[in-house]
This record gives sequence, structure tokens and C-alpha cells, in this order.
Amino acid sequence: MQFRTLIAVATAVVSALASPLSGATAQSHDLVLAGGRVMDPESGLDAVRYVGIRDGTIEAISESPLQGETVIDVSGLVVAPGFIDLHAHGQNVYSSRLQARDGVTTALELEGGTGDIEEWYASRAGRAVIHYGATASHGAARRLAMGGQEEAVRLAADLEQVTVMEDRIREELGRGALGIGYGIQYTPGARREEIHRMFELAAAEGVTNFVHIRYAGLVEPGSSIEGVHEMIANAASTGAGVHIVHIGSSGLGQVPTLLAMIQGAQERGLDVTTEVYPYTAASTDIRAAIFDPGWRERLGGDYSDIEWDATGERLTEETFNERRETGGRIIAHIIPQEMFEFALAHPSVMVASDGVPFVDGQGHPRGAGTFARVLGRYVREEGLLTLMDAIRKMTLMPAQRLEGYVPQMAAKGRIRVGADADLTIFDPATVIDNATFEAPGQPSSGIEHVIVGGTFVVRDAALVEGAFPGQPIRRN
Repeated sequence: MQFRTLIAVATAVVSALASPLSGATAQSHDLVLAGGRVMDPESGLDAVRYVGIRDGTIEAISESPLQGETVIDVSGLVVAPGFIDLHAHGQNVYSSRLQARDGVTTALELEGGTGDIEEWYASRAGRAVIHYGATASHGAARRLAMGGQEEAVRLAADLEQVTVMEDRIREELGRGALGIGYGIQYTPGARREEIHRMFELAAAEGVTNFVHIRYAGLVEPGSSIEGVHEMIANAASTGAGVHIVHIGSSGLGQVPTLLAMIQGAQERGLDVTTEVYPYTAASTDIRAAIFDPGWRERLGGDYSDIEWDATGERLTEETFNERRETGGRIIAHIIPQEMFEFALAHPSVMVASDGVPFVDGQGHPRGAGTFARVLGRYVREEGLLTLMDAIRKMTLMPAQRLEGYVPQMAAKGRIRVGADADLTIFDPATVIDNATFEAPGQPSSGIEHVIVGGTFVVRDAALVEGAFPGQPIRRN
């Protein structure tokens, strides 16, 4: 796609006055994206435009050509807000580069969070390909309160220990954490009273709870429905917002009922949202409480549905029990295709990857291909979504989930004058995921340019070496 790129001085472009609504002037911009199909889910704009960028900000959106020190011909391509992933674990450089190739400009660790906000942000400063941020981890605060014991995840906390958790999370929120992150299914010792207390804290601090619900399963008691009931009840009784992560892997065959519950809560004024990733398999550690005895009945799966991540081996009862002793990452092929498609098509469900850091090139393909997969397979090939609806789920909706208490996010997820120049430019005719369970680290195709804060991190479908423009996203 090199032929699309024209680097020129201002005289190489014929200057014209823009429409009165565009904010454009006759001045030269740092960068001009020329003649692309600009799609903005906030305003509904879907038209050929010229976008002028200066100092990391969108400065002009014009129907007529603009002058620029650098002018990129993006005719035939879609210019969209940069994709925002609310559920990206790890965020190391390797994983972030794969996400950038998938169109992501902001990746946030909101489900698991971190136990030390200052250390987490400091470790990424100056070496971030895309924007980054994290919540305060309930699980980490819980381990701290209970003496750091690994087995403490299965033990109930007393009131004094719950108070220690609250104090720690309050400190982390004061340092800029983006809310409170929970993996309740991974901490089965956390009683409902404990979680309710955390929701009260979130309400007092004005932040959202990002929650992996207590149960994923089809069997009562302990079904996914019961897990969502707990979240809605906590939101109703405290006034706190809650975002339920990966509704496909948590909901399994109960997804339609769960989404009806969430939509009903929204219609009655509760702040409850959710997300989905477009795959039929989950990924976690084999020692997690999810796989405690009875898991096959709860999840509707069997040993052969479990894949050992490092080798691709499908497990048997014998090898499952052996690996359960030693631990390690698995991929669980347990999500019905029709269930995640139902969630993806639902108007209130966002797209998020739940990507985990790759180890020796191995991992779940969702960390490399989630967003291109939606655009290529479920917009272009299947027609499950319109292109604008898909972009909205990847950009504006995630930004709006946070912007009420994270002001930075009000300038992301949309294309308008004054917004951050976080932009993803892709070919709607060719965009597709290439990552598979056999080769999960394959970058997506059709993502031609990715701009983070006005700086290219992907140009002409190739990574820009040495580009680290990512900035911290923090509450304060």
C-alpha cells in the first residue's frame, strides 16, 4: 500500500476553505488524511472527508483538500476512531504491537487490575506503543489483607480484613486507578457481603466496578444468571456502576437471558454494561476455581474441549488431572457460536478482547485478532452488524463507559475537532484476522494505518519501529 503515501510540502496540495462546521482553516497541518471515508459514531458522519491533525489533536474535518506537511492518501479506506479495548491483560510491548496491528489505540486492564498502580504505570512509561491504564485490583487487595497466602482466595475474610481491602483500594483510586477490577470466580472465598462493601466504596468514589462474575455455568445454584443477579442487586442497592466482562464465556447458553436482565436494568436507570469477544473459546489457568469438581456439568463441556495452550494438545481426564496439579494456561472450547453472535449483535454490548500476554508466541488469538475479526467476519462476510454499529462498539461505547470520571476518555472514541488524534484507517474490503488457535500471534490484515496521539505506530500496514507514543490513562 506504499503508493498511497505522499509526503509533501504544503505546495503539493491545493488549499481550499472548509465548510463552516469543520473547524478548518487555510493553515498547514502536521498531518492530513486525504479523501478517506470518515466514520464517526458520535455524530453519525459517514462521508469522504479530509482530516487535519496538529500536535496530536484533530484540528480540521473538511469536505475540501487541506494543506499539510505530510499528506496521506487514504481514499478507499475507512477512517475510524482508534479502537478502545477495555479488557487487555498484561500490555507488554509484544502484545501491544499485535493489538496496534489490530487497530487498537487504547488498551486498558480493567477486569484484573493491578495491586500497585504507581509501579504498574511507571513500568510502562516511555515504552508504550498504545495508551494504557488499569483498575485497582480487588484480588490483590484481598491477598494483601489476608497475609499474601495464595490459598486465601478460597477463604472467607472477616470484617477487619475487608476493611484493609477497602483502605488499600481507596489508596489506589487516589493514585489514579480507573475503577475497581474483580475476578470473583477466581476468589470463591469472597462472600457477597465483601463484594457489596466494595460496591459501596466504588459508589462513594464515583468509579465503576469491572467484574468477572461469581459463576459461569448452567446449573442452579451457581448459574450465570445468579452471578448477574448479584451484580444488578449491588448496582441497585449502592448506586455504583458495574461492567460485566466477557458475557459470552460467562454466560454460555444463558446469554439471551443475561442480556435481557442487563437491558432491563438499564431501562430502569441502573448503570450496568457488558462486553463480548468474538470467539468460541475461553482462556485461563487450569487451576482456577472455574475447573473445580463438577465443572463439566456447570460448563456443559468435557475434557476433550480443553486445549493445553503451550502445545495445542487436547486433554483427557488423566492429563487434565495431571495439569491441574502443576498449573498452566489452557484454552477451553466451550462457548456456543450462536451465543457469542447473539451478544455481538446486541446493541448494548461492547467489543473487548480479554487478550492475555503471549508467552513464546503462544496464547489466545483474541489478543491479536479481535477487532479485525469483527470487521471482516461479522460485518463484511456475515452481515451480523453494520459497519457503523461495529465501530461504535469498539470506540464510542468504551469511551463513554469511562468518561464520566476519566476526563481523558471524553476526547477519545470519536472523530471531531478537538478530539485526540487516535485513529484507525482500514480497508473494509480486506480487513480480517489471521490469528488462529494454532498460530495465535499472526497480525491482522487490512489495518493500513494506526495513529496514536498524532503519531504513526502502523503505517502502510507495517509497524513503525521505535514508535512509543502511548500515554497513561488515569482517573486524575
